[in-house]
Amino acid sequence: MSRHPEVKWAQRSDKLYITIELPDANNPKWKLEPDGKFTFSATTGQEKTFYELDFYLYDRVNVEESKISVNLRNIICILKKEDKKWWKQLLKTEAKRLPFLKVDWDKWVDEDEEKDDKFGQDMDFGGMDFSKLGMGDADDEPFNDDELDVNDDEFDINDEHDIDADDEGSPAEDAQVVEESVGESKKEAHIKEAESDEGKAVKM
Repeated sequence: MSRHPEVKWAQRSDKLYITIELPDANNPKWKLEPDGKFTFSATTGQEKTFYELDFYLYDRVNVEESKISVNLRNIICILKKEDKKWWKQLLKTEAKRLPFLKVDWDKWVDEDEEKDDKFGQDMDFGGMDFSKLGMGDADDEPFNDDELDVNDDEFDINDEHDIDADDEGSPAEDAQVVEESVGESKKEAHIKEAESDEGKAVKM
């Protein structure tokens, strides 16, 4: 029995947002066809657990203008609809609700709110076109990192990074230098004060 990754979706009149929640996906393969057939497969984890998707979207799509971005945490697809209109559902089938399919409320807007939607205007990435790889077969050509807008290069505040020896010192080193400088200043002040006291003692 095959496993299905969690899929979240949202839409605008001209596009679909599909997010496949599958961290550390290995050997991802996908295919998108104009009639809306979408397939995806990948493995994950040390045991290389196999996950797959195979379904028909509600209506036709424009493969050439659809994009996919494979990230460390998920796979994000922006699929261009062939006709600009709102779909009543994501899939063509009228079957019962699929447990792995969920609405992406972070991206969702109602039809009458689309004109005020800033997210839909800004949401874009230099992802890989489905049409570039023989309609998305990942075996046809290796990934080109320059074509993917992957945000995994962003550094977390808790990440550790190596600092080049020629670079400025670390905050701890800077603090130590300041502390040593202050200590030297106090030491010099005590010496001068002692010398002054000795001079007074001689005069007396």
